[in-house]
Amino acid sequence: MPDLQDSILTSWPLLAIAALALAAVWLLYRKFRSSGSGLEKILNNISFERFEGLVIPSADEGEIQVDQLLLTSQGLLIIEVKDVKGTVFGSDKMQDWTVISDDRRFTFSNPQPALYDRIAAVRQIVRQVPVAGRIVFLDGAEFTKGIPGLVCSLAELQEEFGESDKKAVKFKIEAFRPHWDLIRRAALSAEVGEILNRRRL
Repeated sequence: MPDLQDSILTSWPLLAIAALALAAVWLLYRKFRSSGSGLEKILNNISFERFEGLVIPSADEGEIQVDQLLLTSQGLLIIEVKDVKGTVFGSDKMQDWTVISDDRRFTFSNPQPALYDRIAAVRQIVRQVPVAGRIVFLDGAEFTKGIPGLVCSLAELQEEFGESDKKAVKFKIEAFRPHWDLIRRAALSAEVGEILNRRRL
């Protein structure tokens, strides 16, 4: 029995250190999670509610996916995020945009026409609410030849759609909420239709 007591007494400091280390890791994790990434933090700041990966009916009788749809004090906002590093060459009229970084060069289709389609699809459902769209380039992307119309940075997104006092615009949000519910129902209807189509196949 003395051996057991001795081993407990000698290992107690190690257990205490391990418990403190575990508590420190947990606190850091909670702090990181609550602050979120810069993108998450700003999307949470500017939105009152948010959908991710939403599928809704489109004008051409099909469906269209919306990456992020936010309910803001200015209406509904569609966000498409681009995480590229380097110099971006793109304009409203260019069909393809090019990214040049230190180690590579690549092109991608101008994302603005697809965003216009998403805006049109949302407007078709909520006709009396302002609907906007932005393509957000994260830190690391630089436009040296001018910035296309629907493109912005996280800081610009916060500046344009942020609200310093969310309580002050509560009445606006309540006015938008029935339209927000229309989007929710349209998304559910599109999801049910997609499931039924799969079953038929």
